[in-house]
Amino acid sequence: MDHTGVDRMVSLRRQFHRRPELAFDEIETARTIMLELDRLGIPYDYGGAGGGVVGRLVGSGPGRRIALRAEMDALPCEEETGRPFTSAIPGRMHACGHDVHMAMVLGSAARLAADPPPGEVVFVFQPAEERGNGARIMVEAGALDGVDAIFAGHVTTEYPVGRIMVSEGTITAHSDRFCIEVRGESGHGARPHEAVDAVLVTGLLITSIQSLVSRYVNPVWPSVVTIGQVRAGTAANIIAGYAALDGIIRTTRPDVRREIIEGLERTASALGELHRARIDVRIDESCPSVVNTPAETALAVDAVGEVLGEDAVVVADHPSMGAEDFSWFLTDTPGCYVRFGARSETGEYIPLHSPKFDVDERVLAVAARYYETVVRRAAGLSCVTLSADVADLP
Repeated sequence: MDHTGVDRMVSLRRQFHRRPELAFDEIETARTIMLELDRLGIPYDYGGAGGGVVGRLVGSGPGRRIALRAEMDALPCEEETGRPFTSAIPGRMHACGHDVHMAMVLGSAARLAADPPPGEVVFVFQPAEERGNGARIMVEAGALDGVDAIFAGHVTTEYPVGRIMVSEGTITAHSDRFCIEVRGESGHGARPHEAVDAVLVTGLLITSIQSLVSRYVNPVWPSVVTIGQVRAGTAANIIAGYAALDGIIRTTRPDVRREIIEGLERTASALGELHRARIDVRIDESCPSVVNTPAETALAVDAVGEVLGEDAVVVADHPSMGAEDFSWFLTDTPGCYVRFGARSETGEYIPLHSPKFDVDERVLAVAARYYETVVRRAAGLSCVTLSADVADLP
């Protein structure tokens, strides 16, 4: 990849980074994407304010329709990287690498537009990944209609630049959110026998819920139940008549998910009856597990090998308990989701969503090459093998 292409990706990444926008508010971000697609001569559809952008590159002959996806939204986070291109918007930051993802896909679009493969390449720029429902909205709007396969990826500082994690099957957890509301009877703090203490019932719920994973799920099957918020009470001397708690459930097997949800509802019902409280449980599905399909995973492995050499492939030995709404794109379309090594130039591991999160920008060239190669392979073509020496990258 020539220096001009790499420099353009770096410039775009930094432009996105300076102007982060939250979920469903990616208006300036979408405008920047559309201007770049205009520059490349790629037509697109735009869903309007808070919507996604879908570019369509039509090749010279019939062939498969292959999609690439990038997310657009940032996080409500105060940046602490100290970089010259730090966020210009207080309280907002691209702390999950979506700025990098957009630049990668636009870089691959430039490469593919210069020599279009047969068929069609669809470039999906998705809003609201951090909310867990942006992908679902785009699927329901028909963004993937007629698409034969879709590919995406995410930067990670777990690996250095030049390593790409590719694994078949389940690679992320199924994510559900839950809200439990406890309704008792308020009363004077000195006369508990005249009240139904919602705080007491909530405390019992919290401890009981934790036993669902530790005592009802086979320990070899990854699962997590976390309660992140508890709300109750108005004064120290008033027994609360209302309390609520919010949490998440992460599982990697449908039967385990079902057991935990049923256990949650069973526990709430039993404690409510025991303590004369009304307890309501609401479960909201955020997104299913990402399940990489066999044929598309094999294509991805071959593409990594062609770009960087076989030793660059990292195979995960267990799924991540994180969630990723790319899974909605895989509901009816085969595909593969990879992780691009992007450890910062300092060599320090900085987790996603940290106010200090940053990447080694050489990952842009690696990812753009990978995306171009996987699209051409999916179209039945092959690319020239590129140097596996990351030090040679611009």
